[in-house]
Amino acid sequence: MSTKAADFSLILKLLAGIVIGSLAGTYLGAHTESPLHCIMDAVVSLRYIFGQIIFFLVPLVIVGFITPAIVRLGQNASKILFTAVAIAYLSSIGAAFFSTISGYAIIPHLSIATSAETLRTLPKIVFQLDIPPLFSVMSALVFALLFGVAISWTKSETMGRLFSELERIMSALVLHVMIPILPFFVGMSFLGLAYEGSLSLHLPVFISMVLIVIVGHFIWLTVLYGIGGLLSGRNPWEVFRHYAPAYLTAVGTMSSAATLPVALECARKSRVLSKNLVEFMIPLGSTVHLCGSVLTETFFCMTLHLMLYGTLPSVGVMILFCMLLGIFAVGAPGVPGGTVVASLGIVTGVLGFDQNGVALLIAIFALQDSFGTACNITGDGALTLMLEGIFNKNEQLGELQHRGENA
Repeated sequence: MSTKAADFSLILKLLAGIVIGSLAGTYLGAHTESPLHCIMDAVVSLRYIFGQIIFFLVPLVIVGFITPAIVRLGQNASKILFTAVAIAYLSSIGAAFFSTISGYAIIPHLSIATSAETLRTLPKIVFQLDIPPLFSVMSALVFALLFGVAISWTKSETMGRLFSELERIMSALVLHVMIPILPFFVGMSFLGLAYEGSLSLHLPVFISMVLIVIVGHFIWLTVLYGIGGLLSGRNPWEVFRHYAPAYLTAVGTMSSAATLPVALECARKSRVLSKNLVEFMIPLGSTVHLCGSVLTETFFCMTLHLMLYGTLPSVGVMILFCMLLGIFAVGAPGVPGGTVVASLGIVTGVLGFDQNGVALLIAIFALQDSFGTACNITGDGALTLMLEGIFNKNEQLGELQHRGENA
């Protein structure tokens, strides 16, 4: 199955899980005396088991994706590549901090219901299967960072190949185990939320969250293109104005990979970008630059934290979360929902999300994923403009793509 088809299929399955779970939970909550009410016992137990499987895989995903990404960077650490990845990381954490500041300013005014006094109580778990992770999330992160750097220092080909194989194995587990059970996990979580009565309380907030982050995407793109224009001394509008086809393609496909050919063609039309840097940065950016996704996830995490746990995360916690999320964004796997999948470790380990929180984050993130992808792709043009200012201000890397006025 193509990446485009896989992304679209996952979104449809998640939407189906949300709709079916919400309708079933609402019905069962309103008919607690119905014989069908015993379904809730099975739902609660199955959701717990699926959550255990997901959280068991999370530390392995961290090691399996982050370590090889660091090794590859070390093996190919040319000056331009290092700068490009650094700019992508700075853009991602900048978007995360922008989202955090906006969250502290906006979220308290969203009229989020945090009281659970009027909610129904879910049945107790009938069958509890505990599957503890092999090691903690923070242990996995430190292991991945230290081993990745050490392998790069020692140029150990054997360990490099070993972690490359581990990456392939974890990709298979994500694609064939984690991703397939996510719609069921999300659907059962929404069934539980609807049964409790909390879903109807929070639906208006969910809609507001999606609209707010879309506005945030365009604000952050304005910042990136402004910085690109200042660094390069060239008109950023001459890049941005060509990106409408790529933006719309990303919205329609929900896939950076599927949008890449269109994004390349859009960037090539600009008269202020050189062919060499376009063909270097646009494909690289589609892999390592996820500013829109990071901005979205940060705002959603803060809102859900207040919604589910009654408080916004502390400033110190959010600073740590933003710094780590930028690393996970650079090394996120190229699979449907890769950003959220890669960052589940810090969502649970740093922010303290439980199964309900993870399910809601995955579901709401999926609903706007196409807009986050569109922001990621469009932002790559700004990063290319920044590289022009750093490495090609005097056109030493090749002539700019001078074209006629109708280009």
